[in-house]
Amino acid sequence: MAATWIRPLLLTAAGLSAAAALTWAFWPQPVPVDIAVIEPGTLEVTVDEEGMTRIQDIYAVSAPIAGTVLRSPLEVGDQVVAGETLVAIIQPVAPAFLDARARRTGEATALAAEAAVALAQAQVAEARAQLAYSESQLTRAENLADRGIVSERAHEQAVMEVDTAMAKLSSAEATLDVRRRELDSARAALIGPEMEDPRVAGESCCVSVTAPETGEVLKIVTESEGVVLPGTPLVEIGDPRDLEIEVDLLSSDAVRVPDQAEARITGWGGEPLGATVRRVEAAGFTKVSALGIEEQRVKAILDIDAPPDVWTALGHGYRVIVHIITAREEALLVPLGALFRRGEDWAVFVVGPGERVQRRVVEIGARNIRDAAVLSGLQAGDRVVLHPSDRVLEGVKIEIRQSEDL
Repeated sequence: MAATWIRPLLLTAAGLSAAAALTWAFWPQPVPVDIAVIEPGTLEVTVDEEGMTRIQDIYAVSAPIAGTVLRSPLEVGDQVVAGETLVAIIQPVAPAFLDARARRTGEATALAAEAAVALAQAQVAEARAQLAYSESQLTRAENLADRGIVSERAHEQAVMEVDTAMAKLSSAEATLDVRRRELDSARAALIGPEMEDPRVAGESCCVSVTAPETGEVLKIVTESEGVVLPGTPLVEIGDPRDLEIEVDLLSSDAVRVPDQAEARITGWGGEPLGATVRRVEAAGFTKVSALGIEEQRVKAILDIDAPPDVWTALGHGYRVIVHIITAREEALLVPLGALFRRGEDWAVFVVGPGERVQRRVVEIGARNIRDAAVLSGLQAGDRVVLHPSDRVLEGVKIEIRQSEDL
């Protein structure tokens, strides 16, 4: 008797359980979301670009003469003192090889120079003999003049002949000196790299190049020994405490940068540094981006406001991230992650009574990479949904995962 009603009771209970499970499965569940609270704050609009540090005054030391520069005595990072530290030593180059024609011509020139020296020596001997004769004649004329035998004119003539003979001797000796120098020049033209002349080697000298400014060695352009021409770069020197920052801005961003604009320097490995825009150059240039797009860029130069002791680790050519402040205002701020498009308008989902969301159209003003200024549509204290998914719709009940304050 009891079995007749137990079975229907069990079937009824099973059916109710299945219905409850289906109802629970298809019952709308609250959507978990992140929210932010609308509060007033300071909005900074920045131009963010990758920049590079550089020393303002770099001294490029070059070779003053042609020759063989010895291996550099310096290494990158060495300290140098202006006018004292030796940065390079340059030896004269070895003479070039002579071909058969050049050697024959040089030998003939040397022989002609030797003959010219011999001729000049003969002229010197002739001038000395003439001077000796003129002096003896002057002595005889002076003796006769003392006894009144010759006239005064004859005596003066003898004096003039002595003076003339002395001048000819001086001229002959000078000519001999010139001919000897010509002979030395002709013989020197015959010297080749295959000839070893200890006398010539001893007369050779080296050119010592010293640092033009006190600082550090930034780059050694010519490190190994080798032949250089005049003007060949050898070493670059600069003061690492005299840093500035160079950044390439899009021309559309450069026109928004005011004079003496404030900036922050990040991404260099230390705490953010304050900086000031010193100059935005008037001329732009074309630069191809990593995506192959041609862009018009403008260079901006910034001075670091922080004392050098704070950024001693920074050096020449280091990468930094530059944030130039183009505008700053006080306003209600809404995170960009809460905004989405509603036609041509901006809208947000506001958390209303009963934890249900309401779509609300807002008007925004200036914005940066994180926040936007609210002109209308929101009030301080309103809660908005961050990054709403396709499950967040008008009137949907939500479950708050976390709360972020601006």
